[in-house]
Amino acid sequence: MIYSLNGTIIHTEPNAVVIECGGVGYKCLTTMNTMRQLPRTGEQAMVYTHMIVREDAVELCGFADTSELNCFKLLTTISGVGAKVAIALLSELTPEQIALAVSSGDSKTLTKASGVGNKLAQRIILELKDKVKNITPTGTVNMPSNVSAAAVSAEGNISKALGALAVLGYAPDEVTPFMGNIDPNLPVERIIGETLKAIGKK
Repeated sequence: MIYSLNGTIIHTEPNAVVIECGGVGYKCLTTMNTMRQLPRTGEQAMVYTHMIVREDAVELCGFADTSELNCFKLLTTISGVGAKVAIALLSELTPEQIALAVSSGDSKTLTKASGVGNKLAQRIILELKDKVKNITPTGTVNMPSNVSAAAVSAEGNISKALGALAVLGYAPDEVTPFMGNIDPNLPVERIIGETLKAIGKK
């Protein structure tokens, strides 16, 4: 399994980049969000990768960060969501926006992506919420000492962020240690983003 590529960008096209490593050019399918973060052709770049093996093809997908990679892998476990649809979703929305849409049941936001109709959007929400049930423990989550009780109430931003992060595959007891320095009054999407950044720096 190829975990990542670090080399020179030699070619780009819509939703794809070719990175040369050791004289070999690897074509990676990718999202528009990742494309916007990559440097220009001729410059060094690193992407996290996921290989998809089918009977008729082997495809390599590349992402600028692990949160997008993890979200892609989670999306492709859903019936009817292949690499093309997952890339379309992550081209239109960030992992944080997808997580929020799923946790709040907002199918309309998911339909902004090309190839995602209302039925598929509802299936994505249903299946990911089922996965969240297996991730989210019952009972009280031990929050950092500086996070107020009000913030973790049913309508608190931290509580909503925990639910959204669960959609991305993070259990509450995994992410709460990284929330200690995050202002619970920030918008939910910002809390998710800051938490993912903190996890990535570990």
